[in-house]
Amino acid sequence: MIRSVLVLLIVLMLGAIKLPIEHSFSATRQARFRDRLDLNFREQLSQLGFIAALSGFRSIVADLLFIQANAAWERNEWGRVLLLFRQATTLQPRAILFWDMAAWHLAWNASTAALNDPAQPRLALRIKAQREFLALGRDFLERGIENNPGQPRLYETLARLYREKYHDHERASEFFAKAAVLPGAMSYDRRFAAYELSQVAGREREAYGRLHGLYDAGESERLPTLISRLKFLEEKLDIPDSQRIPDER
Repeated sequence: MIRSVLVLLIVLMLGAIKLPIEHSFSATRQARFRDRLDLNFREQLSQLGFIAALSGFRSIVADLLFIQANAAWERNEWGRVLLLFRQATTLQPRAILFWDMAAWHLAWNASTAALNDPAQPRLALRIKAQREFLALGRDFLERGIENNPGQPRLYETLARLYREKYHDHERASEFFAKAAVLPGAMSYDRRFAAYELSQVAGREREAYGRLHGLYDAGESERLPTLISRLKFLEEKLDIPDSQRIPDER
């Protein structure tokens, strides 16, 4: 009996997913999709979430949606990727992987595909589409953090987004630093926060203090990048020779 109910539920879920997607994208394709990025998708998902919640199969349905989203990514169907990840994260907001992968597919993969879209000859429109996908990826990470404030992985991914896509070293430093103080953070988060800060105009002195603190922590922290950034700041800040770190031999 339980197996029959589960099968029926899955069929209903797949139908609920397929029909609105086909209706939205089959005729309009990418141009129409970009005009609809600001829709309130949560309203569209209310019935799906309600059914899944009552049935007790939220996790199973979310996993199916996640699998379908990755299949859509392989076909470069970015509209489906967005909708399916919104559904999956709505059903399972504590699943860190869902938020992280959604951001990766949209802010990295979809944004790159949009910028290099051969079907769009106008560079300005390609750049506009790229920025929209970057914003969508950032939104997934920000909402993921709201739902999972104690998880360093999402802060770290957001830091990388600011570093690699927005070239915003100050914000990147901020989120690496937030990741670094959380349980389970990677050992490099603190270093990366200092590295990024060292590239922010006007905050070199603060970055120098952080980097020197890491240097003073011991040999394990004295990595080539840390040494090179310290020496760069020593020159820029005109640190007296007597206070500079020794040259590597």
